[in-house]
Amino acid sequence: MTRAIWIFTAVNLTVIGISHITAPMAWTRYFIWLRGKGQAGVFLVAAMSLVFGAPIVAFHEVWSGWPLAVTLVGWAQILKATIYFTFPAYGLRKLELVREERSWIFIPAGVMLLLLAAPAWYLLIRSGWPTPP
Repeated sequence: MTRAIWIFTAVNLTVIGISHITAPMAWTRYFIWLRGKGQAGVFLVAAMSLVFGAPIVAFHEVWSGWPLAVTLVGWAQILKATIYFTFPAYGLRKLELVREERSWIFIPAGVMLLLLAAPAWYLLIRSGWPTPP
């Protein structure tokens, strides 16, 4: 199961990271659209974070070495979801930071996501992936 979580984390962070870099205006418009939905939009952001973080937290309880990075990514997503679900006004304020003239902010965010994916890819490659163990 641990390897499955590494794949889940690596693929999700890589795809979203590349998308942030190659389509920042699309992400900007998406978050502006979510902002237009008010607190319901904030709940959708929270749900996406929870759906990504929960499997990692549930199936990857590793607190040392490189695998710790994957565990921390999962817990960070759970924390974000908790904050947004509990304090939707705060989440709405964060969404208000997104503007078309600042769509470039998704590019460094995408780079950060790719950097966060690196430990999962490292663990997969070190484990002999894609060949089964």
